[in-house]
Amino acid sequence: MKFQRLYCDSEGESHWEDIDVTLEERSFAPPAHDIEISEPELVKKTMFLRLKSGWNEPIHPTPVAQKLICLAGTVRVTASDGEARDIGPGDVWHMEDKRGKGHHTMVTSKEDFESVIIQYE
Repeated sequence: MKFQRLYCDSEGESHWEDIDVTLEERSFAPPAHDIEISEPELVKKTMFLRLKSGWNEPIHPTPVAQKLICLAGTVRVTASDGEARDIGPGDVWHMEDKRGKGHHTMVTSKEDFESVIIQYE
């Protein structure tokens, strides 16, 4: 399992990085059998988000550290270093570029982009 991390370096440039999720087999819901699960992360808020088809925003940093889980549609997200990634159904995008130049996001699908946002701050 992986997620895509967008972070900002010391010079304010945003970059993409692929992160492997570590899973360990352990008891999660006794008496059910052990399952493979990651370490828990403390979160502050969970929200649903919809961007209408054709939505296109100016470049900006993320307001808080957050994860986005795509449910439907596709966005193209371009880091300030120029690398673009398409985020579609099932993709997980971790945003950490809270300062610096930020990123550009544009809905590229004909359908609306729908997601879950998990905020850490």
